[in-house]
Amino acid sequence: MSALGRAGLLPKVAKPARYLGEEHNSVHKDHAAVAVKFALAFPDVYEVGMSHLGLRLLYDILNQRPDVVCERVFAPWPDMADLMREAGVPLWALESGLPVASFDLLGFSLQHELNFTNVLYTLDLAGIPLRRADRGPEHPLVVGGGPAAFNPEPLADFFDVFVVGDGEQAVVQLVDLYLACDKDNRALLERLAGDGGPDGFYVPGAFEPRYRADGQIKEIRALADRSSVRKALLSDLALGDVPVRPIVPFLDVIHDRVTLEVCRGCTQGCRFCQAGMIYRPVRERGADLLLEQATSQLESTGYDEVSLASLSTADHTEIRELIGGLLSQHGTAGIGISLPSLRIDSFSVDLAAQLQEVRKTGLTFAPEAGTERLRRVINKNVTEQDLLDAAGAAFRQGWDSLKLYFMIGLPTETDEDLAGIADLAGKVWRLHSELRPGRGMRLAISCASFIPKPHTPFQWFGQVAPEELQRRQGLLRNLLPRRVKLSWHNVEQSIIEAAFARGDRRLGEVLELAYRRGCRFDAWDDQFQYDQWLAAFAEAGLAPAWYANRTRERDEVLPWSHIDSGVTEAFLWREYAAALRGEQTPDCRAGDCGACGVCMAYGVEPVLAAGPWGGELR
Repeated sequence: MSALGRAGLLPKVAKPARYLGEEHNSVHKDHAAVAVKFALAFPDVYEVGMSHLGLRLLYDILNQRPDVVCERVFAPWPDMADLMREAGVPLWALESGLPVASFDLLGFSLQHELNFTNVLYTLDLAGIPLRRADRGPEHPLVVGGGPAAFNPEPLADFFDVFVVGDGEQAVVQLVDLYLACDKDNRALLERLAGDGGPDGFYVPGAFEPRYRADGQIKEIRALADRSSVRKALLSDLALGDVPVRPIVPFLDVIHDRVTLEVCRGCTQGCRFCQAGMIYRPVRERGADLLLEQATSQLESTGYDEVSLASLSTADHTEIRELIGGLLSQHGTAGIGISLPSLRIDSFSVDLAAQLQEVRKTGLTFAPEAGTERLRRVINKNVTEQDLLDAAGAAFRQGWDSLKLYFMIGLPTETDEDLAGIADLAGKVWRLHSELRPGRGMRLAISCASFIPKPHTPFQWFGQVAPEELQRRQGLLRNLLPRRVKLSWHNVEQSIIEAAFARGDRRLGEVLELAYRRGCRFDAWDDQFQYDQWLAAFAEAGLAPAWYANRTRERDEVLPWSHIDSGVTEAFLWREYAAALRGEQTPDCRAGDCGACGVCMAYGVEPVLAAGPWGGELR
């Protein structure tokens, strides 16, 4: 869309800066001078999508190639979508303003299941047929990637191919093969589905699920040479490019700062955590490289904060050297440094305390469960004393604000476990009163609903029924004193998320019906329409409870059984059985190998964690 055409719509919407595309460090190329036009779509609004590090990485990697132009696409807010439909204007890419439908490849970042209707919303606004069966060679090849691609089946009818696993090298392979196939979509898909194709590419048209009379999957039949798809793995993070000149957004976004991925993967082994399983093994970037990257990004953006991102930043083997270097080089300039993920121990508190000299913030810990019994079930290797010791260290360092994350509806949870959350909150409050007398205390508790996710030990467990989740939320509210701030997730959103997380290909019909009924932006509380979702399920002859709440047996064929995360199903089942026995499995970076299978499968040398255990290669 031309700048003039855009200008006619922008004054009529709430946040016109979402649609401009002229930000500092954005890349603009002549489409006539490149061989491949790649649109990267994030199925949410600009402020959410521009906070996502993966989008920034792929944007930079693709635009480094002189034969590729890569541009961004975000889901327009309904006010803009209404104007576009009224004016007959198709969705455009930000940088050039050209229609998304004119690009060769359209890649979606699939971060969670409540974004799925926005995928259809984006395709529809772009004028691209929703279902792959209805698209022809004149349409872009539609590609999906991200954590939700580890169970791609509910989206299988809408995507041509999925990238499963790390995307840095996979996206380059995709472009190379696309060119090698003379930009022929059909030839490319045949190449990717073949036995000699590279890791990480799942072509849904090359597989066919068959069902039993009771609705369970009988088999997932391969129609091509490849019977399963192994995830793509970037074995060395030093080989992964990091943007030197990240785009600086026009308006405030959720994570408006320099973000450095210090390591990828986690082996703490929380049994509910999908990221901790699918991103194994742990890989690190060295402190010297990270310091280099921080300096270049700060200079090219003007940001005043650096976030050290990972699933467990304090486990980095050179974390003290990294923090010391950042403070030495940038602390005097007022650059803040944040650690978004902390272990519950005094080592992590000490690290955070070093950073508070520049900028004081609150502190967040995630005990996940209120009793040690339930923490053993979920393999959260944290005792009550660990939390109190960490909280005490924080209060002695001057903190008066603390946030605690828990889950409701975890497998084997009882009312006593919920009472344990209130008891723990009371002990933390009293500890603050002892150590910081006369000081006000801000204690916030956030409770998410447990959602069974694929490729985790808890993938077989059913989610607690929505009425019971609501009862447990009410019980906890009554147990906690009013001075403690309590927040929780919408139960109705959680059941839809769980149904699609564990869903099969038949949910594609439900998804399209829900979209046709007006569902989009389902992760936004004020946009979510549960009644329309229930109507869509009923019209398709399916029920969300069958997918979300049903406990599955060991021999059931799971919809994602043909997607290989590198962690073996045998390991996941052993962990499932250990959970039922209330047995813990130690972090393999601090003890013996747990035989999850991923290091051996990919020939990766594991790295021991830092902190109180020390850290070295083994």
